[in-house]
Amino acid sequence: MKETEENKVTSNQNPLRKKVKQLVEHRLFQPFIIGIILFNGLVIVTESYLVGNDILLVLDVMIVWIFAIEMILKIVGLGFRGYFSDRWNIFDFSIVLASLLFYATPFVSVLRLIRVLRLIRMIPAIPALRKIIDSLMKSVPALTGILGLTFLIFSIYAIIGTTFFRDVLPYEFFGSFHTSLFTLMQVVTFESWASQVARPIIHEVPWAWAYFISFIVIGALVILNLVVAVILDYLGHEDETLQKEQMERLYKDNQDLKKDIQEIKQLLLDKNQK
Repeated sequence: MKETEENKVTSNQNPLRKKVKQLVEHRLFQPFIIGIILFNGLVIVTESYLVGNDILLVLDVMIVWIFAIEMILKIVGLGFRGYFSDRWNIFDFSIVLASLLFYATPFVSVLRLIRVLRLIRMIPAIPALRKIIDSLMKSVPALTGILGLTFLIFSIYAIIGTTFFRDVLPYEFFGSFHTSLFTLMQVVTFESWASQVARPIIHEVPWAWAYFISFIVIGALVILNLVVAVILDYLGHEDETLQKEQMERLYKDNQDLKKDIQEIKQLLLDKNQK
């Protein structure tokens, strides 16, 4: 029944839209767009060495118009509702439209930013990257509690550090609450934390070793691993959902096949009885 409805919808499409849809859904269309995105990145990197090169500027304009043509083809082939029902298509539309608009303005810095953002179009173009980002977005509600706990722990340790280590190191380390937060971020990422931060303070305040060890255990080993565990859980959940849908589809096909076999058996029995 579902297939019949889909065939009716397809048959009701005008020939132009049908051909355009076949084009955008062709197996080589998406790899071509991925190649253009990679080439766009190469042009941006090259331009950082050859600033204002006319050939690179022409190539950049050509790339923008290729993206614009791709966008138009998808809108024509999929229809407005089909195209804008995907949030990644909305993102692509925004980037391409902004690129076209800012080419005619003097805002060079904004244009450069948009050109870099065009590289993010690689995410929806590659299914594996798209899956990771979708899983990250779905895990945000679950991460809210962990992020709140992280901020609480950082705040407690920042207040302790500001209170006891303010005069041990220069102001930029534990001179205020916000500088203490930045120093703790340096410690939790293991960026020269021992030589620049921990050892000089322990030399002056011997008990400070307990402060740094406890913060590293809680902040780096526990909190960060909790964040990774939540994200990996959602990645696995995505696979489980897909597997469940496939199993349900196979079960339905199996039931339909059994029903067809029963009907064939019944027809054969009726024929033999006659």
